[in-house]
Amino acid sequence: MNNDEIIYSISNNIATVTLNRPQARNALTFEMYDKLAEIADSLIADHSGISALIFTGAGEKAFAAGTDISKFRDLNTDQDALAYEQRMDRVLGSIESIPIPTIAAIKGACTGGGAAIAACCDLRIASADMKFGFPIARTLGNCLSVGNLSRLCHLIGAAKTRELIFTSKLVTAEEAEKLGLVTEIVEDVQARSIELANQLKEFAPLTLSSTKEAMRRLREHAAGVDDSDLIIRCYTSDDFKEGLEAFLAKRKPNWQGH
Repeated sequence: MNNDEIIYSISNNIATVTLNRPQARNALTFEMYDKLAEIADSLIADHSGISALIFTGAGEKAFAAGTDISKFRDLNTDQDALAYEQRMDRVLGSIESIPIPTIAAIKGACTGGGAAIAACCDLRIASADMKFGFPIARTLGNCLSVGNLSRLCHLIGAAKTRELIFTSKLVTAEEAEKLGLVTEIVEDVQARSIELANQLKEFAPLTLSSTKEAMRRLREHAAGVDDSDLIIRCYTSDDFKEGLEAFLAKRKPNWQGH
């Protein structure tokens, strides 16, 4: 991985992770996911001197437009499918477990893996042009893990989660604010995120970290079911192969249901 694809910096006790592939709308490679897990694990081990963490995307078009779709061509077997979702659960679980407040500063597209990262954060600040969602029923024909679904249900409820997935809808910033998905809509998401992070410095860190961990445990308890059969069914299907190739060829997929 180009080391510049994930930029990690610390200033005035506030850490920032920048997803830095603006030419690809910050689509994430597997190596980028692994780097995010590495950063998260380091903060879980030692976050002394850091009061908050901001996630943002480079450029003006996207926070992150999901996983780099070309990487899915390597998923061919049951184990490949399970390994991919296990990797995602490990990365997202590490981000969710960071014991300091996390803020997603979202501009433009926030879809797929990008939306999953944002859903792991404690607070989400959006620009007016934000589009949030998981349009997989329209594009690839894969599925979300139970862990990812439980985060969405925790944020917006089961009915809205079904609507989001079934319709492949991309939620606007205004809709997301009404749902409680984003904290506020602002013109300068980075400046507001830094302002908010500085505000959080003034509050009791044990209250914040204990609340985070308690809510993580609540969500994780609700997600304690086996979803391996569902992941295998989707990722090893003919439909997934068709969705992948159609996406890369920029044509409409021909779903067959197998």
